Amino acid sequence: MRKTIQFLLAVWKANLLSAMEYRISFLTQMFGMMLNNLMYFLIWVIFFDRFKEVRGWGITDLYLSYGILASSFGLVAILFGNAFNLGEIITRGRLDYYLSLPKPVLLHALASRSIASGMGDFLYGFLSFAASGQANPESFLRFVLAMLTGTIVFAAFLVLVQSLAFWVGNSSNLVGMAVNSIITFAIYPITLFDNTAKLILFTLVPAALVGAVPAGFIRSFSWEALAQLSLGALVFFIIAVAVFQLGLRRYESGSGIQVEV
Repeated sequence: MRKTIQFLLAVWKANLLSAMEYRISFLTQMFGMMLNNLMYFLIWVIFFDRFKEVRGWGITDLYLSYGILASSFGLVAILFGNAFNLGEIITRGRLDYYLSLPKPVLLHALASRSIASGMGDFLYGFLSFAASGQANPESFLRFVLAMLTGTIVFAAFLVLVQSLAFWVGNSSNLVGMAVNSIITFAIYPITLFDNTAKLILFTLVPAALVGAVPAGFIRSFSWEALAQLSLGALVFFIIAVAVFQLGLRRYESGSGIQVEV
């Protein structure tokens, strides 16, 4: 475990140094993404300025849910950038490179790329939290905890969906739909949905675990919400790793190891 952590820190440091080599590009991407988030969020601000509440869901809940979503998305992009194109790596046979090295294949593949614009998402999430009016030491700790569980859920969901490439080949369209779905529904008022839809938002598209549930948890601590966030992160992590490993056995059976230099 210690060696794995040291390995991850070394990879992340290398990614950061690589990004900072072109600082103007890095800063442009970061602030560009923050502006993009702001423009998207303003639509919801205008909406809630007109309607105030939607079944008990107000602008404060939107600030919190969007903050968690943005920071979780950004942290995945920064630390595990290849989670967004793992399917392409699989279908093009580029896993051979990671299989040839004595490191955990999935972990190495995900962490070997960092998306600079993710820093804009990550920072914007904290700004959204600060603007919610809920900023105090206790709620900040709950925000960080919810962000970490949201990061695990988001990364695991991406791995799970993209691991389908082991069986169906090119799954880029499916991945795009899945990512758009979780981003879209994460900031929708959970009170709008019936029980069937809520079940989907906790399972097939776990948007509730990176949106509504964290928002409620930040506003007011509850053991139920903490259990939902923790259990959801653990279950999705286990399923994602298991499905990837199952697919990897299929990949290994039909692939030659080609070391990339």
